[in-house]
Amino acid sequence: MKTTSSRIDVIQRIEQSGVIAVVRLTDGDAGRRLAAALIDGGITAIEITMTVPRAVELIEDLSGAFPDALIGAGTVIDPRTARDVIDAGAKFVVGPAFRPPMIEACLERGVPVMPGCFTPTEILAAWEMGADIIKIFPSSALGPGFIKDLRGPFPSIKMMPTGGITRDNTADWIRAGAVAVGASTALVDPKAVQAERFDDITANARAFIAAVRSAR
Repeated sequence: MKTTSSRIDVIQRIEQSGVIAVVRLTDGDAGRRLAAALIDGGITAIEITMTVPRAVELIEDLSGAFPDALIGAGTVIDPRTARDVIDAGAKFVVGPAFRPPMIEACLERGVPVMPGCFTPTEILAAWEMGADIIKIFPSSALGPGFIKDLRGPFPSIKMMPTGGITRDNTADWIRAGAVAVGASTALVDPKAVQAERFDDITANARAFIAAVRSAR
């Protein structure tokens, strides 16, 4: 499968930022304000997980409202959902597990795909299939040393830890060799969203971006 220029551009932008905001809202109505807060903080890659109510509709809405941002989809495990979110405007697709049919659906559409992997065997298999970045999940069970160790045999594989990522350990993951991190509740604090403290979300975003920059 040929890599398109747009696909390359999306991956480069994610790598430059170093952070994907993983959004798991219980109320999708807060989506626009949350996205604006994250973008104000310097994060332009926003992953809307399929656990969010009316997630596909939210992806379509945010893609139209923030055309310069990278609005993507997460927790995608099957090809039908992958096609649905791509049709809605998702610029990248992330999965929690290694699911070859889902990867193939994204590659057919020329959209960056980041499957979740946990073992070296899964990581290599996903990369050989054409995955753009390998999501190491759950990274909280492994630690930065896992990526550092894999850099030896797999120097060209791009890896992104997700799960247990905080602004205090983000720099450790980047120094270990991660091209980016996927940050969920430590970045998108559910309590802050519920209380409409979107300034706190912006502050969190800036802290994550600063942690990435300090590690590089």
